[in-house]
Amino acid sequence: MSRRLFLAAAVGGGLLAGAAPASASEFAGLRVRWRDLLLGTGFNPTVEPFRSRLEGLGNSAERYLKSIKPVSGSLWPDAVFADPEPDDDPESVGYSGKIRDSYDRLRTMAFAYNQPGTRYTHDTKLLKATLDGLVHLEKEVYHANGSTYGNWYHWRIGAPQALLDTCVLLYEHIPADALARYLAAVDHFVPNREVEDRPGVSLGSNRVNHCQVLALRGVLGERADKVELARDALTAAMAYVTSGDGIYRDGSFIQHGKLPYAGAYGVDYLTGLGLLFALLADSTWQVTHPNRQVVLGSVERTWAPLIFDGLVFDAVSGRAISRGLRAGTGPGSAQDDDHARGHALIAGIALLAKGVPANERACWHRLVKGWVERDTYRPVLTDRAVDFASLTRLTAIAADPAVTALPEPVEHRLFPQTDRAVHRGSGWAAVVSMASRRIAHYEYGNGENLRGWHTGSGMLSWWGDRGQYSDGFWPTVDPYRLPGTTASAKQLVDGHGGEYGLPTPEADWVGGTTDGTCAAVGQHLRGLNSTLSARKSWFFADDAVVCLGAGIGCRDNATVRTVVDNRNLGEAGTAVLTVDGTAQPTGFPWSASLEKVGWAHLAGHGGYLFPDRPTVRAQREQRTGRWRDINTGGSTDPVTRRYQTLWYDHGTAPSAGAYRYVLLPGATAESTATRAAAADWLTVLSNTASAQGVALPRIGVTAVNFWTAGTVPPLTATAPCSVLVRVDEDGTATLCVAAPTRDVRALTVTWQHPVTAVLSTPPTVTATRTGQSFAVDFGDLSTTNGATQSLHLRL
Repeated sequence: MSRRLFLAAAVGGGLLAGAAPASASEFAGLRVRWRDLLLGTGFNPTVEPFRSRLEGLGNSAERYLKSIKPVSGSLWPDAVFADPEPDDDPESVGYSGKIRDSYDRLRTMAFAYNQPGTRYTHDTKLLKATLDGLVHLEKEVYHANGSTYGNWYHWRIGAPQALLDTCVLLYEHIPADALARYLAAVDHFVPNREVEDRPGVSLGSNRVNHCQVLALRGVLGERADKVELARDALTAAMAYVTSGDGIYRDGSFIQHGKLPYAGAYGVDYLTGLGLLFALLADSTWQVTHPNRQVVLGSVERTWAPLIFDGLVFDAVSGRAISRGLRAGTGPGSAQDDDHARGHALIAGIALLAKGVPANERACWHRLVKGWVERDTYRPVLTDRAVDFASLTRLTAIAADPAVTALPEPVEHRLFPQTDRAVHRGSGWAAVVSMASRRIAHYEYGNGENLRGWHTGSGMLSWWGDRGQYSDGFWPTVDPYRLPGTTASAKQLVDGHGGEYGLPTPEADWVGGTTDGTCAAVGQHLRGLNSTLSARKSWFFADDAVVCLGAGIGCRDNATVRTVVDNRNLGEAGTAVLTVDGTAQPTGFPWSASLEKVGWAHLAGHGGYLFPDRPTVRAQREQRTGRWRDINTGGSTDPVTRRYQTLWYDHGTAPSAGAYRYVLLPGATAESTATRAAAADWLTVLSNTASAQGVALPRIGVTAVNFWTAGTVPPLTATAPCSVLVRVDEDGTATLCVAAPTRDVRALTVTWQHPVTAVLSTPPTVTATRTGQSFAVDFGDLSTTNGATQSLHLRL
């Protein structure tokens, strides 16, 4: 009996009504295409970076081959999957993870068998061990009558993806009856209902992963109905969403309902779609739905703004920030950090570029080449976290003389749906992470991110050096003193809020407005498990971030701090802190209460201005932690890093605390001192619990966050909103307004400045009045989701 007829009988073959007809040769072609997508094409295995990567692949396969020992309950002694008390507790999650790990190892062995230059190319002993391993796992745990325990992901996505990849790579060597059993197991654990459009069914990244499993199952079993189902189920995953998981029109990407996840789940989402687009291109099941364009457009609207010189911001990576080094990894092991995730995202964009029009592909290749060239902290092409097939694509783009690298833009991007603000200056970038009723403070789950409590409390991450948050930051930083945050020192338990509790504050005014270059951003901060309340604002300019805080109150009977910065100096860093021209002690530990501070500078990092000349606390300390402290699957090896911290101490019972300071990324000590002495470059117009605003005359910017209706000359607002006006040298101005509370039904903004004409308005404007002052009436802004409404004016 032929393989195809056998599979039809054993697995219930045959097309569903309406399924597209397909030939055996078409399925065979798709298997070859998937194989090429997995292995890569067009590379020379004898030259770098491929030679050493293939050698390393062979070393991994050899290690697995020598240690494989099939017994009841495990395939490797260090990967026991038999759970003595199966349920969904952390212990069971560990056991189910070993099922995925075991299939991952078999896939690695299959890679080494197929790839040249591994020393195990077409090695019969390796082949037999891999095939026997597949049989053992199906017999022991992953079969058509099996029951799940631990984490559903391991059963429905992790294990079947690795199993199906291995089956493609070894297709000609797997007996038909064995393949039928493997596919029956996949049908059992990943039934069609996983992608049905009904409440509770996943979208976003998980939907794409399920579609990949179904498509490969169809290709291997020559089931056209499965491939068609996978293709059609992508439609909902590719569409814009207005709630829950997926892509939003403002460029936000959410997973788990309340988390910005473009840098983790979003990477899987984009890569998975790229693989499926490539697999099904020019086939009976080519993805042609108009929603495909939503995904393609998201590359420049969603993902490119979140990549900076090769890294992707931790602010959009959820609990992935805690992964770092896993337990059992040795010295020199690849680390899961912002660069590793960024490289995977860049690889996903390069993959997706294969299926777009030539002009769009050329633009994406220029983006990719720029990121590859600029990441000198951890070069992309030598990063072992980049899979081999991606390495072949990225190397080809980097080596193409026809591709000119694009530089980093100077811009501001607001993502209102995820409470994130991203700013790029010349040579630096910054991100503000906030929380609201819509977006959680943080996520704890699967034993990951145990102490991410305050990452949504106005954390201001910024990059001058590209390794600031990559170099052992998360296991060693004081989690109560994250940069930019205002937080109570009240002690919290690890994983506060519980597994996937996703705690959200009762706060609505979170967001801001931008003209694309400068921005006004604000957060009504409500502390996690705390009585803390504060109004925080950030005003982003070309070379500075003005930070204001007001209305800081708390009854926790614990110290409340606003952290100006908490800079990672590295393992042996000695960066000098200079305060008002005087160098401070460089030893560790050191601390001081610095009175009437005008400016400070940290060598190699940047400068800080304190317009009010306040008392600032300073501390230099050496901190030791372990990845295991923040992730139950993390390495237990100690990690030590040095920190320089500056903060405001608001006391234990503040009622109207406040702060104002300016961050100058990359500034020298001399330029910091000069800026501190320049009285005309910044005016703080207001810093109260009612409004916070600034004027930056040199760049023509005036901006105010109105927490309530009111007047801060020269601006007036009749409802809570964020306003920014920028006067340009050509005699025009741009007025930007947003309503972050999302309940404003009518708003009038008045600017006390002569305006002669209105050049353009958004649809939300109902009336304008020009003259010696300018007024604009907005209609219902509650449906704009906090997005900026921009007007162009003639002065």
